Amino acid sequence: MKITIFTSNQPRHLAFIKKLSKISDEVHAIIEVNTVFPGSNTDFFKKSDIMQKYFHNVLSAEKKIFGNIDFLPQNVSSLILKLGDLNNLDPIILKKAIDADLIIIFGSSYIKGELIDKLVEKKAINIHMGISPYYRGSSCNFWALYDKKPELVGATVHYISKGLDSGKILFHALPKPARINSFELGMQAVWATQESLIEKIGNNELFDLIPIQQNKNLEIRYSKNIEFTDEVASDYLISMPQIEDIFNSLSQRNIENFINPSIK
Repeated sequence: MKITIFTSNQPRHLAFIKKLSKISDEVHAIIEVNTVFPGSNTDFFKKSDIMQKYFHNVLSAEKKIFGNIDFLPQNVSSLILKLGDLNNLDPIILKKAIDADLIIIFGSSYIKGELIDKLVEKKAINIHMGISPYYRGSSCNFWALYDKKPELVGATVHYISKGLDSGKILFHALPKPARINSFELGMQAVWATQESLIEKIGNNELFDLIPIQQNKNLEIRYSKNIEFTDEVASDYLISMPQIEDIFNSLSQRNIENFINPSIK
């Protein structure tokens, strides 16, 4: 089996590539590069004291669950790109990757143009870190926590479409109830999603799931990167849900609100 993944270069992304390499003969990884020190270096997010404080918590939680960045296994072929360059590539360069048995998008930039047409045709799978259709856009699990809704922290695994996070849903992945802080909850949601997807691919269950059209009437928030400001981050650090609130919220969530939920 050959798997292609369009992804990024943070520890959580590299950890997923490693997991995929264990269930496939060959992995093609198209990796878009950001700084591995967000908040301290100006990149996808701006540099500021508040962002440094916020992302210190993010990086600590990520390291706790996924470890450090590391080299990739021998059966992984990687193509390294600067963030934003993906849509400018000649599709011929990606032909070998597009011919894979399964294509996964996890943490890449917004894909458009001829490439998105190819991926839709190949029935590529997108991992949206957020529970669609309730939370769509960017940093969705942050905004669910900002809105005091820890029960809506998780991920949506869906077919890719030309609209952002709007494809038919295969399943929702959810972190199991635990006494952890909000930053760890976000990373635990990533871990739960990876484990759920690896399990369904390995057991040949993924495409047995009936895809469900998203009901956009259920949307709570459609977030944009520009909305994540110093003021918002500062407010969150003061008022984020506490450990017991998180545990109680996860323990009491209504599973009927989710599609084919997988809890890890």
